[in-house]
Amino acid sequence: MMQQTPSSASPTLLVVDDEPELCALLAEYFGRHGFQVRTAPHAAAARALVAEELPALALLDIHMPGENGLSLARWLRETHPRMGLVMLTTAVDAVDRIVGLELGADDYVPKPFDMRELLARVRAVLRRAEITTAAIAAVTTAAASTPAPLAATPTTRRVAFGDCLLDLDQRRLLNATGADIEISAAEFDLLALFARHPHRPLDRNQIMEQAHNRGWDVFDRSIDLRIMRLRRKIERNPDKPELIKTVRNVGYVFTPTASD
Repeated sequence: MMQQTPSSASPTLLVVDDEPELCALLAEYFGRHGFQVRTAPHAAAARALVAEELPALALLDIHMPGENGLSLARWLRETHPRMGLVMLTTAVDAVDRIVGLELGADDYVPKPFDMRELLARVRAVLRRAEITTAAIAAVTTAAASTPAPLAATPTTRRVAFGDCLLDLDQRRLLNATGADIEISAAEFDLLALFARHPHRPLDRNQIMEQAHNRGWDVFDRSIDLRIMRLRRKIERNPDKPELIKTVRNVGYVFTPTASD
């Protein structure tokens, strides 16, 4: 298990892969680009490292001996919902990619990959997470220092999704009582896209280009999985969606209810 130790201000990256040569290569490459890199050869070692220090993002190989990357991803998403997760998988494993995204991974990168592309995707995930975290921290600080309610801020832009509210400025999804509903940066981007285009059917090409920010192929069903997860969070009955409806042979459309 090797480590690179740049400055303390560097974001920490956890690489979990049973190939020591790849771990060493990633540690050296990301270390040169300003990351503090910690590596683990299996899930048990990764859990121990997370207990010592929470990384900003984890790069997880799906196929490892013992506990696989999908199981580890599920645990990380449940215990540390704002940590970035990028899955590493072979190019032919479409099912693994779909399951990884369903578990809440922010992105996947097929092996073999270009190091520059991997770096760009990691940075993109961290940028989205940084915006979300900073906004929530600012709101928490403001709430602690003043009794004024959050809704009193006149510049806040909010869009109703049934009983929920999407705060476009603070990148938050709130339930009917005003409490936060946990969503990933990718899920927020998808809801924001629908909020900007109510009543307009969007096909998968448009959604991928404007809210997904990664390469894909015509068989990629990750958008459908993200829609399914969002419906569980915003729909009264996810099996009979009223807000994000399926448009047959086209894609999806956001239909605000009359009360919205």
